[in-house]
Amino acid sequence: MAGILAWFWNERFWLPHNVTWADLQSTEEAAFPQAEDLYLAFPLAFCIFMIRLLFERFIAKPCALGLKVQANGPQKAQPNAILEKVFTAITKHPDEKRLEGLSKQLDWDVRSIQRWFRQRRNQEKPSTLTKFCESMWRFTFYLYIFTYGVRFLKKTPWLWNTRQCWNGYPYQPLMPDLHYYYIVELSFYWSLMFSQFIDIKRKDFGIMFTHHIVTVTLITFSYVTNLTRVGTLTLCLHDAADVVLEAAKMANYCKCQKLSDLLFLTFAIVFIVSRLGIYPLWILNTTLFELYEALGNFPALWVFNMLLVILQILHCFWSYLIIKAAYKAISKGKAGKWNPLHVAKDDRSDIESSSDEEETVPRSKTPHSTIATNGTGGANGTNGYLTGGTCSEEH
Repeated sequence: MAGILAWFWNERFWLPHNVTWADLQSTEEAAFPQAEDLYLAFPLAFCIFMIRLLFERFIAKPCALGLKVQANGPQKAQPNAILEKVFTAITKHPDEKRLEGLSKQLDWDVRSIQRWFRQRRNQEKPSTLTKFCESMWRFTFYLYIFTYGVRFLKKTPWLWNTRQCWNGYPYQPLMPDLHYYYIVELSFYWSLMFSQFIDIKRKDFGIMFTHHIVTVTLITFSYVTNLTRVGTLTLCLHDAADVVLEAAKMANYCKCQKLSDLLFLTFAIVFIVSRLGIYPLWILNTTLFELYEALGNFPALWVFNMLLVILQILHCFWSYLIIKAAYKAISKGKAGKWNPLHVAKDDRSDIESSSDEEETVPRSKTPHSTIATNGTGGANGTNGYLTGGTCSEEH
């Protein structure tokens, strides 16, 4: 184990030339980032998750109910033994051939069966109230940490001159405010890493999971190598758009359409300007060029810059989705029907909807027909009626 640790913490990889780990040990005169400091993030991540649960229950939920956010989930599909078996055991998205078979078996038309599967899929979706509470928690945290980051950074010289990020590197003492900022951010993203498996499932789960892994790795990597100054700039820059995004979601859930439209427009501008403009010109410029001019090169920098570039690729992908969603909404005259960071390939919302769902009764292909396959009628829903309408609220 000692040999593995010695190989992993090889100074030639992690540190500039002629710098050793012994040089960066904390003393009474100055404290430096230590790898063991990061263990604190795990219990703190658990605490943040527990605070979230209490916040959503005792603060966000009463606020949502006061704003008359819809508490009920999507309308449930009528119980039907045959369709339920297909849904749970075979497929949630039956193809045309299977739909025709079910149509003959149940004596329903294909459109009614499609509607049943749509309602059944929506039945597993979270309610608007649940989504509002999640967004309110994230909005509160992002607003707090972004405000803290701005207040901290406006007192630092590297906010105004990024070359100051490398002045005296790596012998830059760790300030208590910077240490707190880093540990809280890291703990929050660790909590997201684990809670996303029980949170609202979205269609870009894989992309978001990749984003969280890259973020946690970047925060950890930059702390261990004492690249914390540029790290604080990156964290604060990313939090800015997230605040507006969660506010826009809450407005959307409250059906405040004009406010939602305004916040979405603001979010789109802030996101694209910060992620496609400021980030590459400010952050990537200083890590790819100014850092190299000041310190030369060592292997850890290649890894650090590679992670930053992966983050930029994700920015480009999300910016494409935002522009696509905005263009589609404007072209259809529905600026409020948006789903900026969670747009699926078919551009559907979290709750599927269809313009032809005004019909509430499955139409039999022959009048007064009965189901012969199981010998019973409406008791098990095989020839029952589908309840009407679906919830078409957007994410």
